[in-house]
Amino acid sequence: MSTLPAKIVHCSISRHWKDVYDFAGKPENMPLWASGLASGLEPEGSDWVAYGPLGTVRVSFVPHNEFGVIDHTVTIESGLRVYNALRIVPNGDGCEVMFTLLKRPGMTDEQFAEDAAHVQRDLGALKSLMEK
Repeated sequence: MSTLPAKIVHCSISRHWKDVYDFAGKPENMPLWASGLASGLEPEGSDWVAYGPLGTVRVSFVPHNEFGVIDHTVTIESGLRVYNALRIVPNGDGCEVMFTLLKRPGMTDEQFAEDAAHVQRDLGALKSLMEK
């Protein structure tokens, strides 16, 4: 398999990276800024579950770590698994939040652009919350 087209969606936040990581890395806070999880996440075993238009969505997060990594795998009812690489990186007194978006097979350029715009809006919501 060849590599998929990718786009790094990022946002600068004027807040210490650890504060952003501590907030953004808590699954229970994600519905406050990640609109795809707006229905909320409920813990279920080692995963988290959301209920929405795509049915039951299971989200598995990497363990809390000292590197600002909030990678997570989203599995929808159809069995589609999407790996999401989300990083909080120090930048002076603030930080960069970076989400690696992969263009899945069968996705049109328009759908890929819409996904990137959606992620950008979510990161903007996180920025607004963290810079209050």
